[in-house]
Amino acid sequence: MTATADPVARATGPAHRTGVAGLGAAAAAAAGVLALVVRPALPLVLLAGAVVLLAVADLTWRLHRQQTAARVLEAQRLDLFSQRQSTADELEVATRMLRARAETMTSVIDAVTEQSIIGTDRDGLVRVWNPGAERMLGLPRADVVRTRSIIDFHAPEELTPEELDAGGGTPFATLVQVAREQGSDVRDWTYLTADGRRLTVSVAITPRTDDDGEQTGWNFVGTDMTEVRATERLKDQFVSLISHELRTPLSSILGYLELVLDDPEQPLTDDQRQYLGTVERNAQRLLRLVGDLLFTAQVDAGRFTLQPAEVDLADIVRSAEESARVTATARGVAMSVDVPDGGLVVSGDALRLGQACDNLVSNAVKFTPAGGRVALRLQTAWRDADGALVDVPAAGATPVALLSVSDTGVGIPNSEQGRLFTSFFRASTARRNAVPGVGLGLTITKAITTAHGGTLDVVSAEGRGTTFTLALPLPA
Repeated sequence: MTATADPVARATGPAHRTGVAGLGAAAAAAAGVLALVVRPALPLVLLAGAVVLLAVADLTWRLHRQQTAARVLEAQRLDLFSQRQSTADELEVATRMLRARAETMTSVIDAVTEQSIIGTDRDGLVRVWNPGAERMLGLPRADVVRTRSIIDFHAPEELTPEELDAGGGTPFATLVQVAREQGSDVRDWTYLTADGRRLTVSVAITPRTDDDGEQTGWNFVGTDMTEVRATERLKDQFVSLISHELRTPLSSILGYLELVLDDPEQPLTDDQRQYLGTVERNAQRLLRLVGDLLFTAQVDAGRFTLQPAEVDLADIVRSAEESARVTATARGVAMSVDVPDGGLVVSGDALRLGQACDNLVSNAVKFTPAGGRVALRLQTAWRDADGALVDVPAAGATPVALLSVSDTGVGIPNSEQGRLFTSFFRASTARRNAVPGVGLGLTITKAITTAHGGTLDVVSAEGRGTTFTLALPLPA
C-alpha cells in the first residue's frame, strides 16, 4: 500500500516524514554500535544502549502518529458538528415556514364567511370546517371536525341507487365521482342544515394534496344559491306566462288588421291606411319581442333545440343585408357585403342562423350614425390547437366559417363588454344615444352560436366602432 492510501499520512505529510527520518537516524546509530560490538574490546553496555535508543525512537514515532491522527479526528468531529448545526438551523427555518404557511392558510379560510369551506380526508370525514360552513349549516366546528362525514349534510335522495352503482357503491364515491374523473366538479347540491332547512348550494369539489403531490382528501367550497335559483325560476315563469298571454291578443290584433287593410269592399282613406300601418308595425314589433322572450326562456331552461341541415351562409348574409338595407339607407349608413362566390356551406338550423345574422346586422345599423359604414364579410378561416383563429392553415387546425360584422358606430366601453351577452343588458352608449331595444338580441345570438358549436367574439372601442366575429365549424 502506498503512502497516499493512509489518511493520517495525507493529513500530516512533512511531520510523518520527519518521524521516519528520525527513526532512520536512530537505526543508523544502532547499526554503528552493533559494528563496534563485534570488536572484542567493546563493552556490552553499549549494545544495551543501542537497543534502548532504537525502542525510544520507535515509540516517539508511534506517539507522533497517534497525535496526528487525533488532530485529524478532532477536525472531522468539528466539521460534522458544524454540518449538524447547519442542518438543524435549516430544519428550524423550514419548520417555521411551514408553520407560517399553515397559519396563513388557516387565517384565510377562517376569514371566508359567505362561502362554506369543508375539507375532508379520502373517505369523507370532515377535517376542515370554516366559519362560513358554521354560518351556512348551523353547526360549530367542534361538533363536526373528526366526528361527522360530509355526506351527513347532503340530501340523500340526490344519491340514488343507480348513481351509487356508477359511483363505486358509496354515497361519498358518488359525490366525488366527477371530480375524480375530471379533476374538479362544480354543480348545485342540496345541503341539509342543523335546523332542517334545505339549501341549494353551488359546490366546487377539488382534490386536496400534500407537498409531495399525494392526494390526502377533498375540498368542498359552497355558495348558497337558494334565493338566486328561486328568483331565476320566478323570472322564467313570469317571462313564459307574460309571453303566452301577450302572443294570443297580438295574433288576434294582427289578424284583424290584415282583414281591414285588405278588405276590397270597404276601402280605406290614405290617412286611415297610414294609421293602421303604424299599428301593424308596432304589433309586429311586440310579437317579435314576445318571441325573443320565449326563446330566451327556452335557452335558460335548456329546452333550446335545432333543426340541422346544410345551410349556405352566403345566402343568409345576403338576406340579412337586404333586410337592413332600407333602414340603413334611411339613416344614411353605407353597407357592403363580401361573400365567396361559390357560397360557404355549414351544418345548422337555417332559421336560427338567419336570426343570429339579422341581429348582428340590425344592431350594427342601429348603432351607426349618419355617414357611417357597416361591412359584412364571410370567409374561410382556421382554428388552431390553442383555439385562436388564423387565416392560414397549420398542423392540427380545423376549418371554420368566419362571419364578421363591422361598423363605425358609437362603440362599447371596455368595462361593459363582458356583460354584452347578458339578458336585458344595454350598454351606456346605447342609452345615451337613445337607441331602441330591450337587450335580448345579443343574448339570443350568443345562444344560437353556442348551440351550433361556434364562438361569438367582440372587439370595440368607444366612439370608433365595433366588430362582432361569429365562427362556425365547417365539415372536415
